[in-house]
Amino acid sequence: MYSPSLVHPSITRPRSTAELVAVVLWPVAVMTALHRVLIKAVNGYITDDFAPVYAAAVEFWNGREVYTADFSSVDPHYLYPPSGTLLIAPIAVLPPELSRWAFILANTAAIVVALYLLLRMFGLGLRAVAAPVLLFAAFSSEAVTNTLVFTNINGLVLLGEIAFLFLLLRRRDYWSGVAIGLTFAVKPILAPLLLLPLVRGQWRVFVTALGIPLVLTAVAWPLAADPWAFVTHTAPYLMQSRDYFNSAIVGNGTYYGLPPLLITGLRVLFALLVMGSVWLLCRYHRGDEVFFVATTSGVLLTGSFLLGSLGQMYYSMMLAPLLLSVVLPNSVMRNWPAWLAAYGFLSYDSWLSVRFPEAGRAAEYMKTTFGWSLLLIVIFGVLLHRRVAARQTEVCVPEGRGRGGPVTGSGFRFGPRARPRPGQTRHAPRTRSTTPGGGR
Repeated sequence: MYSPSLVHPSITRPRSTAELVAVVLWPVAVMTALHRVLIKAVNGYITDDFAPVYAAAVEFWNGREVYTADFSSVDPHYLYPPSGTLLIAPIAVLPPELSRWAFILANTAAIVVALYLLLRMFGLGLRAVAAPVLLFAAFSSEAVTNTLVFTNINGLVLLGEIAFLFLLLRRRDYWSGVAIGLTFAVKPILAPLLLLPLVRGQWRVFVTALGIPLVLTAVAWPLAADPWAFVTHTAPYLMQSRDYFNSAIVGNGTYYGLPPLLITGLRVLFALLVMGSVWLLCRYHRGDEVFFVATTSGVLLTGSFLLGSLGQMYYSMMLAPLLLSVVLPNSVMRNWPAWLAAYGFLSYDSWLSVRFPEAGRAAEYMKTTFGWSLLLIVIFGVLLHRRVAARQTEVCVPEGRGRGGPVTGSGFRFGPRARPRPGQTRHAPRTRSTTPGGGR
């Protein structure tokens, strides 16, 4: 006979909405990740970023020239500096196919560890509903999917970025510099992030961030057969823009035949938006460190993708801290235009259309540029609105009676009121927080 007393308490206790979401999403997220790794990545694609890297590693081991790419073709080229060649050389120890699989697994592990550190950066753990949401969103995105399918190094670069931010917030300056310095040895895509320790006065970061690539270059230079060819042959190519597989303003503008003056004007306009956003964010750098670091890193990197010589869609993986900042009460991502922008640069959807070929091609080629552009506009608009609202509040609210958030020189706070820490009253002065949070 059925007896309610024999039913386990966990069965009768109603689940919260967050628990139900986690129960549903964990298996979906895990299976999505496995599918991307075991099926799509192993199957590969016509674009193969790994082949030229493996060939360069083999040539390096055998003392032959590495920088011999024909840049007139659209095939992936080997573009890493000698320090990067030294770091990736061990992949040549294994046979090509086995080495590629090992590289896919290394990138996958790096992405998963980076996502975990990102959760910890925001004070979240694996039991938070954000954990399966983040895993599912990451492995569903074009950025992670094509990083694994094309088999490039961006998963490891993502780990370097998140580790850099995570350690920066904890004032582990030398180790923070090590994390980003290793990425500089391969590619300088994260260079704009050095503005963060500069603003925060964490000067020791620069010792290891700049020292590591210099030391690796000094070691690799005499071992390479043609190190100067990187300077004379490869570096000039890296400074040029191209009109294919390029979502930067200059790339799409050139592809669609826009006048050079209009392209320059658009780049200047968005450069001003980036500078304005960073200026508005600087007032948060002490009062709300996690918000400042996550948001400013996103603005700087989005600006570099959009304004640089080359911006590829899968670079958007590096915007993960900005996207997860939606969990913060004062996040700039808590509005629908911001997520319309995110759809543009994250979605794996193809908009190529058989019925409407011209419109479909334009939507497919422009969605990333549109997404990055809209994101910068939204962030600047949100920050400017908060600044104007705070100025208006300053006129009618006595000092010390703001609504919470980072304290400015006038004594007013911007954003939601933070909860007091244990042992701290609402009126106690806040102290600086040291705990939170075919291409190149």
